[in-house]
Amino acid sequence: IRHGFRLVWMWKGHNSFQRFRGKIQKAHIANQDLHSTNNCMNASTISKYKTKSIPYLRKKAGEVFRAWIRKRDEGKPCISCGSWNTSDAGHYYSAGNYPALEFNEQNTNLQCRKCNRFLSGNLLEYRKGLIKKIGVEEVEKLDMLVAQYKQLGYKQDRFFLIDIIEKYSH
Repeated sequence: IRHGFRLVWMWKGHNSFQRFRGKIQKAHIANQDLHSTNNCMNASTISKYKTKSIPYLRKKAGEVFRAWIRKRDEGKPCISCGSWNTSDAGHYYSAGNYPALEFNEQNTNLQCRKCNRFLSGNLLEYRKGLIKKIGVEEVEKLDMLVAQYKQLGYKQDRFFLIDIIEKYSH
């Protein structure tokens, strides 16, 4: 299938394939910037969490990250509808379907409960608000990251989750 995909792009023209390949490479570089982990993590930091399970770390990381998003966007309206009754940290690409973007700061913004929970994120309006907030190029980078993770897969490991907890809890 991969080979057939390449042939389709090459059939449309060599430049089209090269542009697509360039976008994937740019998204990969952007992903490294968005998900850079602290390679110099202390042994004491790691040992603090050695008895904790991966599900516990994932839950704790989610709680800390969402609290950080609420604090970052405090005093701002819902990114989707503009309501001032905001209390949820909503994901443009849902955390359940796209775990690679669960802790992405650009993918997560303050939303009202109505948009996030009852309108399934109100994604059309969310995209418009996201473009206003971060620009078209950054939204396209998120789109490329999704395409990359669909193709390559993604798994959160213990050290990544510990890094998220430490980074966003301070």
